[in-house]
Amino acid sequence: MSTHSALDETFIRSQFPALSNGWTFFDNAGGSQIVKGAVSRISEYLFEKNVQIGGTYETSRAAADALYAGRTAMKTFMNATREEEIIFGHSTTVLLQNLANSMRSQLSPGDEIVVTVADHESNIGPWVRLEEFGIVIKFWPFNHESGDLEIEDLVPLMSDKTRLVCVHHVSNVVGVVQPVAQIASLVHEYGAKLCVDGVAYAPHRAIDVQAWDVDYYVFSLYKTYGPHCAVMYGKYDLLLELDSLYHYFYGKDKVPGKLEPGNPNYELAYSSTGIVDYLIETGEQAGATGSDRDKLVAAFSAFNAHEDKLVERAMSRLRARNDCRVIGPGHHRDRDRVPTISFTLEQRDPAQIAQDFEPHKIAIRFGDFHARRLVEDMGLGGDKNGVIRISLTHYNTIAEVDRFLDVLETL
Repeated sequence: MSTHSALDETFIRSQFPALSNGWTFFDNAGGSQIVKGAVSRISEYLFEKNVQIGGTYETSRAAADALYAGRTAMKTFMNATREEEIIFGHSTTVLLQNLANSMRSQLSPGDEIVVTVADHESNIGPWVRLEEFGIVIKFWPFNHESGDLEIEDLVPLMSDKTRLVCVHHVSNVVGVVQPVAQIASLVHEYGAKLCVDGVAYAPHRAIDVQAWDVDYYVFSLYKTYGPHCAVMYGKYDLLLELDSLYHYFYGKDKVPGKLEPGNPNYELAYSSTGIVDYLIETGEQAGATGSDRDKLVAAFSAFNAHEDKLVERAMSRLRARNDCRVIGPGHHRDRDRVPTISFTLEQRDPAQIAQDFEPHKIAIRFGDFHARRLVEDMGLGGDKNGVIRISLTHYNTIAEVDRFLDVLETL
């Protein structure tokens, strides 16, 4: 495989028709724009294969093939070992609630689950609700200054009763990448499992569930250049152990169907092939050769290099302001931060600042982004309206960052 890191900006932006509507989208962590290849797949499915799978006739077989193609695409995307390890669902929130429900019979009163205060509520609430069944929930503290989950803070929480540790790969507020492979290694030493929320990571870096040895990994396709649905990876042997959420005749061996009650949305699952095809083509544009996976990894490497420039451009000017508090580290350390930047300005209401950008057709957001426990832990909840967040991605440009910063100076 050979690569170089240059992105063809014209090609990239041509793949996202919404970017031509006059708005600058700096709210990508809330929902990215959709790549046109994914929309094409949705149309193709609905016009050509829109029947229930499981029939013997040609169109039904084509529908089943389309669903399988979606699983295959996500297997490539996450570097899973088999298509059956891919589960589609309405959202990350729903998938994690389903996982908690399907795991509950494996847990006994006194068993322990570790969560963090810094996660999106999707990866906290479903586990906290298990307290009703006698499960002990422990909170892994978060280093506000560094933006890190410190391994030394996890060790005292682990015991022979720990069954599961739930973490974010990247905080959707702080943007710092957590060392999930190192966390997985420690968690497995105690015989526990690791569940990772990858929503804020997946749009920016290549996922490799095998290399990291994570047990469950979940992210949202609508934040990763696709439509409003989500996908979960689970190690096949672990998925076999989960209870079925489907009809009584879907036994434990029905993986992944038992975890997709009512069946997944076929056209949205199929659309994921459009996302992966876009990444493969982008990798080729960046000079990659080799397998589809190699090209996908090369695409993300090119994204990383471009996004690093966006982050440093924004952070350098925010750091120069005396009235600005960047949430987490105020610098970019060894490519360990995705382009999601949250900040506050002294004596300024985040809600008003977000609205002040609207006449300039720059879309940003304020609030807690469903990481309410973290924002409250930082003393920024309630009437303080949380933080201002800009969340960029590879189709954003330096010129857009400069325009945002120039407008900010005038407010």
